[in-house]
Amino acid sequence: MKAIVYNGPRDVSVQNVPDARIEKPTDALVRITTTNICGSDLHMYEGRTSFETGRVLGHENMGEVVAVGQGVDRVKVGDRVCLPFNIGCGFCANCEKGLTGFCLTANPGSAGAAYGFAEMGPYQGGQAELLRVPYADFNCLVLPEDAQEKEDDYVMLSDIFPTGWHATELSGLMPGESIAIYGAGPVGLMAAHSAMIKGASQVFVVDNHPDRLKLAEKMGAIAINSLESEAVEQILNHTNGQGTDRGCECVGYQCCNKHGHEANHLTMNNLVASTKPTGGIGVVGVFVPQDPGAKSDLAKEGKMAFDFGSFWFKGQYIRTGQANVKQYNRRLAELIHHGRANPAQIISHRLSLAEGPEAYKHFDARDQGWTKVVLKPAA
Repeated sequence: MKAIVYNGPRDVSVQNVPDARIEKPTDALVRITTTNICGSDLHMYEGRTSFETGRVLGHENMGEVVAVGQGVDRVKVGDRVCLPFNIGCGFCANCEKGLTGFCLTANPGSAGAAYGFAEMGPYQGGQAELLRVPYADFNCLVLPEDAQEKEDDYVMLSDIFPTGWHATELSGLMPGESIAIYGAGPVGLMAAHSAMIKGASQVFVVDNHPDRLKLAEKMGAIAINSLESEAVEQILNHTNGQGTDRGCECVGYQCCNKHGHEANHLTMNNLVASTKPTGGIGVVGVFVPQDPGAKSDLAKEGKMAFDFGSFWFKGQYIRTGQANVKQYNRRLAELIHHGRANPAQIISHRLSLAEGPEAYKHFDARDQGWTKVVLKPAA
């Protein structure tokens, strides 16, 4: 089968690799019809992780079931399914609590597994023609009859829509409250979309890419261009000096200051400053325990110069971590099915698998107009 393979920093290519296959009775084999390039893929693409050369990328996957193992009895051949990026077993202590992003079975010795991701187990990614799905009865979300018609919406259930929703959940957002979302990438835009659906009174989206801020405005958010003036000051001006009830970090450890220099503490400290006393902050942007490619000694150790004094004095709280996709994807699928959510509105490019390597270059460079890329291996 054809797949996008990681060869080294900023070097991926479409190669012929051994077909994915059923390996255990609980597996399913899925023919991938849509797979996305995620901002998290760029961490590996840039060589900032321990991702091994020769592995297949891709953790945002959707397709048609073409085979099932003998132990699979719910999922059927022909089902259209979306796969959570995090692989859960369904029966460990964490999965039983709904914490499927921290499964204790799928990646022995670690909490959490995923397709085509560094330190998240041996599973190949889905930027390919076929994908092996472990624990298929648990992990496959079987989609409604409009799965093909709304494919570009449903594929967002694999990661960014649930992750954006998770950011607002971690922050504690309630209807009628205000929220500031730092980052207008795909996850930040999905957090804004989620906040709108939940009935937030004001939704601020902070970024320095005008094209992405325009998308946020189309969703009904208030765009805050952090290059024009200080983001915190702008948010305080919009909220009578009080700040927002809630905040979301949707950038991660590679956030940059207005001069383009990485500063992993910037968004976190700005969130403390722009959120009201006793407010909640949800962090879904990726932060890593070690970052050897960082510029500062603190960042290399996965640490930051965090303004803990202000955070403590304001009585705020922070909740973090990757989204437990299974906790949300079935309900979010209903929002899509009934026309209450349309996450596909942020897609900028629909490309073939062969165009994937070039798409990585543009997406990594944050070229204007490259917001969300979906690949169509079946095409």
